[in-house]
Amino acid sequence: MDSQKHVIGMPVPRIDGRDKVTGSANYGADFEIPGLLWAKTLRSPYPHALIKNIDTSEAENLAGVHAVITGKDIPDDMKWGRRIVDVPVLAQGEVKFVGEQLAAVVADDEEIAQRALDLIEVIYEELPAVTDPVEAMKNEILVNPSMNEFSGLLYEVDEPTNVVVHWEWANGDIEKGMSEADLVIENTFTTPSQHQSYMEAHNSTVQVHSDGTAEVWTPGKAPYAVRRQISGPLGVEPESIVFHPVTIGGDFGGKGSPMNVALGYLLSQKVGGRPVRMVFDYSEEFLAANPRHYSILTMRTGVKNDGSITAHDVNIVFDSGAYAGFKPAGHLGGAKAAGGPYRTLNARVIEDMVYTHNTPCGHMRGPGEPQAVFALESHIDEIAKAINMDPVEFRLMNLVGDGEPTALGDVFVENKASDALKAAIDASGYSSPKSKGVGRGVSVGERPPGGGRINSQISLESDGSVVITTPLFEQGAGAYTVLQQVVAEDMGLPADAVRIEIADTGLFDMDQGVGGSRVTNLGTIATHEAMEKAQGELFKLAAELQNWPEDKLVVQGQMLIRTDTGESQPWSNLIARVGAPVVGRGVASGGEENAVTGYCAQVAEVIIDDETGQITLTKLTTAHDTGTIINPIGHQGQINGGAMMGIGFGLQEELVKENGYISTLSFADYKIPNIADIPELRTVILDTPAQGVGPYNIKAIGESPNAPTAAAITNAIADAVGTRIKDLPATAEKVYLALNENK
Repeated sequence: MDSQKHVIGMPVPRIDGRDKVTGSANYGADFEIPGLLWAKTLRSPYPHALIKNIDTSEAENLAGVHAVITGKDIPDDMKWGRRIVDVPVLAQGEVKFVGEQLAAVVADDEEIAQRALDLIEVIYEELPAVTDPVEAMKNEILVNPSMNEFSGLLYEVDEPTNVVVHWEWANGDIEKGMSEADLVIENTFTTPSQHQSYMEAHNSTVQVHSDGTAEVWTPGKAPYAVRRQISGPLGVEPESIVFHPVTIGGDFGGKGSPMNVALGYLLSQKVGGRPVRMVFDYSEEFLAANPRHYSILTMRTGVKNDGSITAHDVNIVFDSGAYAGFKPAGHLGGAKAAGGPYRTLNARVIEDMVYTHNTPCGHMRGPGEPQAVFALESHIDEIAKAINMDPVEFRLMNLVGDGEPTALGDVFVENKASDALKAAIDASGYSSPKSKGVGRGVSVGERPPGGGRINSQISLESDGSVVITTPLFEQGAGAYTVLQQVVAEDMGLPADAVRIEIADTGLFDMDQGVGGSRVTNLGTIATHEAMEKAQGELFKLAAELQNWPEDKLVVQGQMLIRTDTGESQPWSNLIARVGAPVVGRGVASGGEENAVTGYCAQVAEVIIDDETGQITLTKLTTAHDTGTIINPIGHQGQINGGAMMGIGFGLQEELVKENGYISTLSFADYKIPNIADIPELRTVILDTPAQGVGPYNIKAIGESPNAPTAAAITNAIADAVGTRIKDLPATAEKVYLALNENK
């Protein structure tokens, strides 16, 4: 590829930006569909109870109500799951968390549906509930007594257990390494359950036609996967369900599941094929919409007095909630980050995913990774303190170099963690003098580009434009603009000569959609391949119509040029002559085990009021080693947005639970960072070329900025006042109590 870039690296405006800011974008619940009805669901008030009886007669008789269904009205044991199939479409006989759906009403409008719900009478028999994942591991109360019969389990389970997944990453001999240590340091950390806080709540509109086909409008980022996940329990072919593209009002990991699409299908069938729409209110979001997992992380590390690490052992317990079906892998691969990019011959990370009678949890930006990195990077500071070593010096001594295996044995062609850390230290003024109450903390994270499968189609049109047809239902991260830029670059065209068309499901056989830092990686590879194939078809056309040699042709902007004679003509002329566009398709898959990774190092600066414990985050510096930056506006937006989510994780956000009941059911109680909470944000991009993947030299940016932030903040708090916060979020109350305990 030409090293002189023309469109790549330019701040091209977002393709979807104008529609979003002018209000003309169509979100899932915006589409006007003739005959539309509304549905709402009745949810359990108990964490665990038998459903003794449901009387729906008064609801059914309410004017404007078209149907009421309960678990008795659907096939027995109808469940879905992204990997582990354990999520009931409606509860049948038993509810297992506060907020579980057990009945649904279809009515003329939302108000009537809600009035009908209020008329349903349910007799429950409360049962003992287990809401502490550590207690649940004792298996004294089984959340899912028949779990060993679930399909999609990661391995064969002989006897029912609440530990739905036990996973281990290991390298070397842990106990041998511990025996060689001069000192063994152990710490336990906890992180809260956290909602993704996207602006648009979950919603779905489903219409089932008389021929058995169905149409779906829902803000889901993985439509091909969802249609497969619901087609099985519904007893239909995946291809019979068509998902239409809609604008997605935020995701952050939370909109990859079927949620209520299967239920909407059943409701549309029940009312004779009329379209049925369901929209969560935000209290339902906080109550029952697959939040981030609560976690308990215990770390034990052996070190020599010189600072070398002899062994590193981690045990992580994740609260899965009542079901595990919201996770595409069944567990959280990001937990592996607890091993860290540090040098040791002996390391192990054990993950236990545990059923409880809490809200089922799913994905949130970097699933499992922010929890793991918070604990690891807090623990690293505690190790340095225990051996009287500067925390930056300790990291620089132990961070792996190029081609050197990480603690868990991963080998990357280059490791720029030390470079990123040094850059963050220099840019932040980390070593400058500090006033009383000021603290600075560092943290390091690592994230490779994601794997999966993504498709793309390129059409060269007779008007000289290029059309990218994509199956991606983009969730707001800027993927469409990235694809537009790489095609414009390779064709030598201005960006606005490249259009995006978003295809319904069905154009391709399978696509994994948006997520896991895969889109810029695999999406650009697939689109580059599609473009090359389209150009190849154009060259064949030139050979057929003009008798030009295929191997002597290049495309430069609007022109097709013979390199042997210099002859040229607009390629659109050839396409106009045949009356049909030239089309090429590409697909990119794999990448789950990447030889390339990217690092993020952050420095946080805080001021602590030692009388009240008040924490003021004044500055956050984040340094990244990146590959090619396709769009600097989008790239910086990912960094800033990720850092702000990390700030929320570190300082404010928590779904407060007690015995299975959530008390933070509105944004009045569930606090997220607002404009007043934004510190001075500094970004440093390493100016040394980094080795990325694919034809555009890509590294991931979507998830890496949010993982190190919480630890950088708590390390800064410890630096300011000597108080170690091990239980997120770090609040003024926790700092105040710790300061007074130390007096």
